[in-house]
Formats: sequence, C-alpha cells, structure tokens
Amino acid sequence: MEGQELEGQKSKLVIIGGGVAGSLLAKTLQFLADVTLIDPKEYFEIPWASLRSMVEPSFAARSVINHKDYFTNGRIITSSAVNITETEVLTADGHSIAYDYLVVATGHNYAVPKTRTERLNQFKAENQKIFSAHSILIVGGGPTGVELAGEIAVDFPGKNITLVHKGSRLMEFIGQRAANRTMNWLKSKRVEVKLEQKVDLGSDSDEMKMYKTSAGETIRADCHFLCTGIPLCSAWLKETMLKNNLDGQGRLRVDESLRVKGRKNIFAIGDITDVLEIKQGFLAHKHALLAAKNLKILMMGGRESKMATYKASSAVAIVSLGRTEAVAQFPFTTIIGCIPGMIKSKDLFVGKTRKQLGLEPDVVHD
Repeated sequence: MEGQELEGQKSKLVIIGGGVAGSLLAKTLQFLADVTLIDPKEYFEIPWASLRSMVEPSFAARSVINHKDYFTNGRIITSSAVNITETEVLTADGHSIAYDYLVVATGHNYAVPKTRTERLNQFKAENQKIFSAHSILIVGGGPTGVELAGEIAVDFPGKNITLVHKGSRLMEFIGQRAANRTMNWLKSKRVEVKLEQKVDLGSDSDEMKMYKTSAGETIRADCHFLCTGIPLCSAWLKETMLKNNLDGQGRLRVDESLRVKGRKNIFAIGDITDVLEIKQGFLAHKHALLAAKNLKILMMGGRESKMATYKASSAVAIVSLGRTEAVAQFPFTTIIGCIPGMIKSKDLFVGKTRKQLGLEPDVVHD
C-alpha cells in the first residue's frame, strides 16, 4: 500500500467534522497519515438523501453510514471540538489531540442524534408524521423546502401541502427561469405556495393546528417542517486562535490551496470556507480531494510550489422534484423534467457517494 513507505514517520492529521468533505478526506488519507477524525456523531450522513429518507425510511440504510465502515485505519473521537491551539485540538469530552496538520470541515450546525440507530429511528418517526397527516406545512422555499415538498407530493399525492417562503421567489440562489419552472411544477402537484410571508410557528394550537402568517393569513396543518437556512458550525471558532480568520458570515478565509490564510499547516474545506461558489456536496468533494493532494505533498516533504490550486465553480444546480423529475440550472441553460431527473432524482447520487468511500453502492452490512 502506498502509505506503508511512511510507516513510523507518519504525520499526525486531525480532521474536525465528519460530513461530506471531512469523511472523504479521512478515507483518502487514512493510510498516508496518522488520522484522527473528530465528529459529534458516530456516522456520516449523505445530506442530500435525507428528504427521500423521510418519505421512504428504508432509503436511509444506505445513506447513513457509520464512520468505522469506511474509515478503517484511524482514530474516531465522537465529540465536538471546542478549542484549537498551535499544536492540539481540544474536545468537549476532554480529549487533547496533537496534530501536525489540521483540517476544519465542520460545515453547518445540524442537530442530529449521536448514533446511526437513533438517526434511522428518527426517519421512521418523521415518516409516520407525514403518513398520519392530512395537511402539511413546509416553511422555507429554498432547495430543502422545495425538495421535501416534491418528495411528499409524489409519494403522498393525497396530502394537502402548503409551502411558505419569505422571499419573492423560490430558491433565490438559482436563476429566475429555474424558480418559475419549479413554481409551476409544484402547482401542478397541488402544492400551495405562499411567497413573501413568514410563519409564526408559536401560533399553532395543539387542538386546532392553525398557523398565522405575517400577511395575516391562517393556515391549517396537522404538522409542519422547518426548512429554513441552517447556521454554519463556526461559532466555536470565535474562541480559538482562528478567530481572526473568520469573515463576517463566520466562514474561514482560505487561500487558493484551501489553507486557512496565514497558516501553513491548517486547511479548511466544504461549506465552512469563504470560497465564492454555491455550497454543494459535489463541490465539498472537490475540496476534499484537492486538500488531500496538497496534504500528501506537504507530508512527504514536497515543495509548496507543487500544491494544487482551487478554482471556484460556476453556478450549476440540480434540485430533485420527486423520484423521476428535477430542475437543473447550467451556465447556459435551464431544464426541468425527466432528463435532469435521470441524473439525480432516482438514486440521489447515493450509490456514487458510497463508492467514493470504498463501499458497495447497494449492499448494506449492518
């Protein structure tokens, strides 16, 4: 194995965050370095598969993966990082892990259970919530709210679905044409969309389930799902030596090699970075692979001039609309329907992501 020649002199690499970027980096470098992965949960979850898992809980069996299944040659610390020094990372449960190289890949601050079993049970509970409801309220018209509305509308066509969004159009991160086509698709599935309104989620009554909007409207729904923006998991960095490396939005400033600016041995990858591009999973994968290449060069004593540089990607987005359709925005065109659906919607790239982690695409061994 390639890394065996470094046996006995492996660099200590600490990766904070076991999401899309951190998991792939850990898998890629586990035989080239002495790798420690710090994550508050015991598993990696393919985030773009979570909405399908709510309408089809068995789908989560392949998309919720224990770290130990793909990361077989390193140390896993199931805790949160709370501080960083020049030589160590400190965790909430009292660990102090020395590093030669550090990668921050904490992404967004999702509140999820610690164990895979708990997460799978959570999907079952959410599915039962959808199944039992006659009317459903979705708050947020970004890609998460739109995809959830699509999943429910296709799998449960008899449900009354209302989507409320504070913006003037759906999914502001993509173009007007794609947003308009998405709106028309939702309406064709009998999803009621209310724009430029907010919902007071504290206004519902357990008996009546009535929600009030900022426009004075009242919405009846048996349950609701909050699909608004999730904050970055970076607040803790404000108390560390990297506090001056954060921009105004809590993102780490990185150079063209994805190193934290001004730091020789600290990288940041994924959504936590200030790279000017849409924050998407396939781009987080690109970050991880480029950082892996650069870390390998540094750990093997190579010259910094050999390090690869990252170029921000132009806006490409594919948003699933149920199981067979999607809306796709490419630099020069926007399409909706079965063609983009064939790219993403059937399997949501789950098989491809599992293969990247060295796992069988379809078979799950519990």
